[in-house]
Amino acid sequence: YSTVAGIPIPDLVAMKWTSAKRIEEIVQRTRDGGAEVVGLLKTGSAYYAPASSAIAMADSYLKDKKRVLPCAAHLNGEYGQKDLYVGVPCVIGKDGVERIVEIKMDKNEQAAFNKSVDAVKGLVDACKKISPDLGR
Repeated sequence: YSTVAGIPIPDLVAMKWTSAKRIEEIVQRTRDGGAEVVGLLKTGSAYYAPASSAIAMADSYLKDKKRVLPCAAHLNGEYGQKDLYVGVPCVIGKDGVERIVEIKMDKNEQAAFNKSVDAVKGLVDACKKISPDLGR
């Protein structure tokens, strides 16, 4: 779920401020962006985005900013998932993940989310095969 100046991306398309094709190009570039940065900088570049995200989370936690940030949070019924860590928008403040923000998704977004959840479940299952304690 993304917005530009607070306007959801699908609304920008509906208002004809951009096209669905242009949005798909941006999504693809975003998917490929990490590899592009690694290719340009050669070494260490794969650490920039995760480091920046970690700093933003720590800053929000330490200063109780209550920022909404993407975070792998333990879901307990949110998004129809239970007992699974999944990347979702969360309010991060002095108590850590203070709230999971549930957003409405269109069918394409829901399908992409479900694909991501299935991938996480697959990793958990693979870990359990290595050691049953890893899936707890």
